[in-house]
Amino acid sequence: MDAPRTPAQRQALGDFLRARREAIAPAALGLADGQRRRTPGLRREEVASLAGLSTTWYTWVEQGRDVAVSPHGLARIAATLRLDRAARAYLFDLAGRRDPMPEPDSEALPATLPACVDAIATPAYVLDRAWNFRAWNEAAARLFAGALARETPPNLLRFVFLDPAARALLPDWPSRARRVLAEFRADCAAHLEDAPVLRLLATLRRDSADFAELWDLHGVTGREGGARVFAHPTLGTLRHDQTTFAVAGRPDLKLVILTPARKA
Repeated sequence: MDAPRTPAQRQALGDFLRARREAIAPAALGLADGQRRRTPGLRREEVASLAGLSTTWYTWVEQGRDVAVSPHGLARIAATLRLDRAARAYLFDLAGRRDPMPEPDSEALPATLPACVDAIATPAYVLDRAWNFRAWNEAAARLFAGALARETPPNLLRFVFLDPAARALLPDWPSRARRVLAEFRADCAAHLEDAPVLRLLATLRRDSADFAELWDLHGVTGREGGARVFAHPTLGTLRHDQTTFAVAGRPDLKLVILTPARKA
């Protein structure tokens, strides 16, 4: 296992763990609050014991030493220190590790997100980690020419690879399909064992030879946005620029906005 990436990150990791350890009252974890505690909060040996780790190793991590920090060891520390979602993500970022057991994402959207999407004048929609459409505005519904109403929930990959209307709506379908799939592979790398993602991949491999062939090529690319052309059945040729935004506090969601392309 690699150690945290830089001395500054190792020091920040140690400082963070020490601060969170000292902020927890021993009684909150069922420990006796003895009279001989020289510092507030938990002792290092208590955190190490509760997390199933050696006191020496945990001490070295707090001291910012160049030691190996395993994802599962970090997960036990996060549970012991009762870190919330943001603090847990910060811990793993500092350590340069991927959380092996991320907190399940809520099924519910943030309360204000659908209204934000509706307030956008151009086509806008929200995708989850399996690229299901979770919210969209009327402009997006018109752009996708009814496709968003044909299944519950609609899914971008199923639309591209299984809906015949996609090949008409996307005049550059072969390149768009290849790019969409490469973007999805990059986006879902940390979630390939999630049940919704596994079901989606199984369905697409079974029902689309094009998907199966492209998936086996292992193409990967970032979701960079840019020019998008649509051959709409009633509105004609539409040119948009696509921009994707992360939703604060919800790494499983992304907001996609399509704005009319600027004329050259």
